[in-house]
Amino acid sequence: GNLSVGGSGKTPVVRRVTEILREAGHRVAILSRGYGGRFRGDALVVSDGKEVLADADTAGDEPVMLARALPGVVVAVGPRRDVVGRAVESRFGPCVHVLDVGFQHLRLERDLDVVCLDVQDLGDLPMPAGRLREDPKALERADVVLLTRLEAATEEEIEALEGRLGAERTFRVGRRAAGWRTVEGEAVEPPEQVYLFAGIARPQRFERDAAASGATIVGRTFFGDHHRYRREEIALLDRDARAAGASALGTTAKDAVRLGSGAPGGPDLPLLVLEVEPTLDDEDRFRKTLLDAVGNPA
Repeated sequence: GNLSVGGSGKTPVVRRVTEILREAGHRVAILSRGYGGRFRGDALVVSDGKEVLADADTAGDEPVMLARALPGVVVAVGPRRDVVGRAVESRFGPCVHVLDVGFQHLRLERDLDVVCLDVQDLGDLPMPAGRLREDPKALERADVVLLTRLEAATEEEIEALEGRLGAERTFRVGRRAAGWRTVEGEAVEPPEQVYLFAGIARPQRFERDAAASGATIVGRTFFGDHHRYRREEIALLDRDARAAGASALGTTAKDAVRLGSGAPGGPDLPLLVLEVEPTLDDEDRFRKTLLDAVGNPA
C-alpha cells in the first residue's frame, strides 16, 4: 500500500512483488478493491491465470493491467478483501495473496506490510488538508518501506529519511523505461516523434520516462487520474498529434486498458504503450525479506 493518495509508484511494485513470488514457485493471487470499476458485488475474478475475464470498465484499470501483465496469476476484485480471498481460495486453492492498496485494509491478518512512500510524503498532511490517507505514525506498523520518487529529494534528505525510518527496513525504488510495445504486446523501437497522452496521477513522470526511452516528444495532453476516454477525445488526440508532426501516439499501460472498451475505433496513428519497471537498489535483500515472510511453497 501507500501513505498518500495516488502517484507513489505502488502498482509497478505490486507487479514486481508478484513476479518474485511466482518465480519462487508460489501460487499468487492479487486482491484489489477495483477502484474506478463498476462492479458492485462481493468478488469478481478478473483473471484466472489463463485469460483476462473482465474489462477496465467493470473491474478498474489497475487490476486489468496487472492481469494482462502477469500470466499464471489470479487477479480478483471486491470491496472486502477477506471475502475476495476466500472466494479465490475456494476456486483455486491456497494462495499467497498480494493486496493492491492493502495497508489501510486492517480487516485482514497479514504476514508482511510493504509501504511505498513518496520521499515528500512525511511533509504532507492527512486528508482533507493534504494527500495522506492517514497520519505518518501509521508507518510504525510497516515491515518494509520503499522510498519512491527519489528525484524529488537530495541525497542528504534521503539518507535522513532512511535514518528516521530504520535502514534495515528501508529500500530505495527507482524507475526505468522497459521499452515500447503495441497495444497487442509486440515490442517496437522508440518512436521518433511521439505525442503523449495519459490519465494518471503524475503524468510528468511518464513524460520523463518517455524521454529517457529515446523517444522525441512533440506534444502532450494529460487528463485526470483514471480518466475514461471517449471516442471523440481519441479523434482529437489523433488530430493534434498529426498537427504536431507525430509518427505515433504514446500512452501508459494503465491508460491502454481503458482504451479497449471506452474508446472504440481507435486513432489512425499507431498507438504505442511505454512499459515502466521499478528498480530496487538492493533487490536481493528485498527478495529475501519477502520470501522469508511467506515461507516455502506448498
